[in-house]
Amino acid sequence: MFDDKKMREIEECRKRWEDGPLAKTINRFPEMKEEFKTLSGTPVDRTYTPEHIADMDYARDLGFPGEFPFTRGAQPTMYRGRLWTMRQYAGFGSAEESNQRYKYLLEQGQTGLSVAFDLPTQIGYDSDEPISAGEVGKVGVAIDSVRDVATLFDDIPLDKVSTSMTINAPAAILLAMYIAVGEQGGHGPGALSGTIQNDILKEYVARGTYIFPPEPSMRLITDIFAYCSEKMPSFNTISISGYHMREAGCTAAQEVGFTLANAIAYVDAAVQAGLEVDAFAPRLSFFFAAQSDLLEEVAKFRAARRLWARIMRERYGASDKSARLRFHTQTAGCTLTAQQPDNNIVRVTLQALAAVLGGTQSLHTNSRDEALALPTEDSVRIALRTQQIIAHESGVAETVDPLAGSFYVERMTDQVEEAAREYIRAVDERGGAPAAIEDGYIQRQIQESAYDHQKAVESNERVVVGVNRHRTEEKPDWEILRVDPAIEQRQREKLEKLRATRDNARVETTLEDLSKASAGEDNLMPVILEAVRAEATLGEITGAMRSVFGEYTAPIVL
Repeated sequence: MFDDKKMREIEECRKRWEDGPLAKTINRFPEMKEEFKTLSGTPVDRTYTPEHIADMDYARDLGFPGEFPFTRGAQPTMYRGRLWTMRQYAGFGSAEESNQRYKYLLEQGQTGLSVAFDLPTQIGYDSDEPISAGEVGKVGVAIDSVRDVATLFDDIPLDKVSTSMTINAPAAILLAMYIAVGEQGGHGPGALSGTIQNDILKEYVARGTYIFPPEPSMRLITDIFAYCSEKMPSFNTISISGYHMREAGCTAAQEVGFTLANAIAYVDAAVQAGLEVDAFAPRLSFFFAAQSDLLEEVAKFRAARRLWARIMRERYGASDKSARLRFHTQTAGCTLTAQQPDNNIVRVTLQALAAVLGGTQSLHTNSRDEALALPTEDSVRIALRTQQIIAHESGVAETVDPLAGSFYVERMTDQVEEAAREYIRAVDERGGAPAAIEDGYIQRQIQESAYDHQKAVESNERVVVGVNRHRTEEKPDWEILRVDPAIEQRQREKLEKLRATRDNARVETTLEDLSKASAGEDNLMPVILEAVRAEATLGEITGAMRSVFGEYTAPIVL
C-alpha cells in the first residue's frame, strides 16, 4: 500500500516520536499495564502504523463490498439498501404465550422471528415423557406436534416474515412442521424464508442437545440441503454456529477457526452425498457471538468473511455466490451479570455496535435481565430499541465497512485470519472436524481458553464492572418472568387430545415408513413430512429414527 520511500519516512517518524514525546510521557506517567491484550489474549501494540500492514494488497485482501473476498461486506451497499434483520430470540411456556410475545415484538418493530425451544423439544422428547418432567416450557417454547407450531405462528404471515429456529438434532422435524403449517395457510415451501440452525457438530462440542451419532446426524443435514435446494430456495438450510463455542470460552480466532472447520465438514459431507457445491452452498449461513472487545470483534467478522471466501475457492472451486459468508449475530450471553443488571444494557450496546460495524446480516440483542431469568417485555423492548437506535441514530449504517483502513483493525483482521487458518490446519491433520471432536481436540482448546479467561477475571487482571471492580452492596428489586408450572400439565392434556382425535392408523404407517427409510439411503425429508402431516408427535418421529440410528454418547475429554 505504501512504497519503500514512504515506509522509510514512516519509520523515521515513529522513531522520532518514540525517542521524544513518548519517552517523556512514559517517564512521567507510566502506562497502566506492562502488556495490553485483547479479550482473546492477543497482544495490542501502543499504536498502529502502515508498518503493521505493509504486506497488504488492497485488491487481494480487501476489494470492494459484495465482491470476493468479501472482507468489506457481503453486499455492495450493505445497510444503505437494507438494514440487518432485527431478530429477537424468544420463546417460553406454551405456543400460545410465545405467539403473543412474537406479536408484541413485531408491533415494536422487530423484522424477523427467532424461535427458542425448550429442552425436551431440543432433544426429541414429547412433553409427557418422564425425562421431560420439570423442563417443559422452561428455556423455550414446548412443541410436541404440528398443532403446536400452527398455534405458535397463528395470525403471523409466514410468506412475509422470516423465521429462524434454533433447533439442531430434530431440525428436520421442526422444518417439516413449519412447512406443513405454511401449507395450511396456503403457502408452499418455496414461499417460506428463514433459517434452521441444524448444526450438530457444535452440539457435540459445546451445547449438548444431540440425539443421534455423527453419521446419521450428518445424513439428516445433507438430506435437508438436498430437499431445500430443490423446494425451498429462499430458506437457509443451516446456521453454522460459532456462538455456542464462544459462549463456552473460546477465543475470537478459535471461534472463526472451529466454525469454519465444521462448515468444511458439512460441505464435504454434502459433496460426498452427490450434491453440487453451488447447488447448496449459497444457502449456508453462519452464526457468531459479539463480545465486548469492540475492535477485535469487528476484525473477527471481517476475517471470517475473507477466510471462508478463500476456503470455498481454494478447496471447492465454488462460485463467488457460494463463497459469500452471511451471518447472524447474537450479543454475548456469557458477559451478562446478575450484579447491577442495568450495566448489561451498555455491554449489549457495545456488542451490537461491533456486529453492525462488522457487517452482520441479522442481529439479536440480549436483554438486561437474562442473567436472572427469561426476559420481561420491558427488557426485550429495550434490547430491540438498542438495535433501532444504532440503525437510525448512530450514523454507522450510512457507509459500508466504516473501519476499513484502520491500521489496527486491518492488522487484527490479518491476525485473526492467520490464527483461524492454523486451527483449521490442526483440525484437518486430525481427519476433519468430526474426528477432531471425537478425540477431544476442539473441546480441550476451548476449555483451556475458558480457564485462562476465568483466571484473569478472578485475579482482577480482566475487569468486569460490578463483579470484581466498582461493586455495590445493593440488591436489585427485579420483577422477573416466571414460567407457569401448570404449562406441563396443559401440554400433557393437549397430547392426550391429539392422540384421541388423529388418525392413529395413518400415524403408525408413516412411522413404519420412516423406520424403513432410516435403514435405507433415500432422502428422509419427504418421509418425515408425511409423518408430520399425519400429526405424529416430535417424540414419536424421533423415536422411529432412534430405533434405527441409536443415540450418541459423548466421550470423556481429559
